[in-house]
Amino acid sequence: MGKEQFGLKEKTAIILGATGLTGGFLLQMLLKDERYIRIKLFTRSSIGFSHPKLEEHIVDLLTLESYKNDFLADEVFCCIGTTKAKTPDTEMYRRIDFGIPVTAAKICRDTGINTFLVISAMGANSKSGVNYNRIKGEMEEAVLKCGILNTYILQPSLIGGKRDEKRIGEWIAKRFMKVLDYILVGPLEKYRSIDPEVIATAMVWLANNNYEKTRIQSDEIRNIYQELSK
Repeated sequence: MGKEQFGLKEKTAIILGATGLTGGFLLQMLLKDERYIRIKLFTRSSIGFSHPKLEEHIVDLLTLESYKNDFLADEVFCCIGTTKAKTPDTEMYRRIDFGIPVTAAKICRDTGINTFLVISAMGANSKSGVNYNRIKGEMEEAVLKCGILNTYILQPSLIGGKRDEKRIGEWIAKRFMKVLDYILVGPLEKYRSIDPEVIATAMVWLANNNYEKTRIQSDEIRNIYQELSK
């Protein structure tokens, strides 16, 4: 796994996408983590509860640069993502899945935030013929160009868990993957579905430790979680 742990201090973290599945788990973990004294949320809608550590900024995430003066922290966790079913307009889809993470990374670069973690996807490839994979790949490349010291791009497979909104295609895929997971072993293990809690746990660990890779695939995310669970 990692090597040297960063010096402990009272830290501030920013979460983008805290109302989502993985972002929600991440938020709960950071609120309980004594290393963090403030958690800033930049979100379109309130999470619906208060906490002494919590600082909510209800904003238009598509114009994130407008809130640059408030975008100050030690770490930024980007859990933003949408689907074709939820966002059928291809231009808006790109503005969300590419635009928001890349803008956040550029703000980190400009304001001196040295740790940026973003959830991408397995199969991300800027040369892919699949729009979803291509946009994720282009996002990864643009984020890396920002040159943030500690950049971690997580590439999970299909994320399990129960969402509030209805996603029929995803629901069917998850049921299929539950069966398929049992036969995905060895080199195929990285294709197993992965729980949001596993991803969130790995993100917190990565933010507080050195890791030798920038792009972290699904099986590696699971390995980090399993090591921490021992």
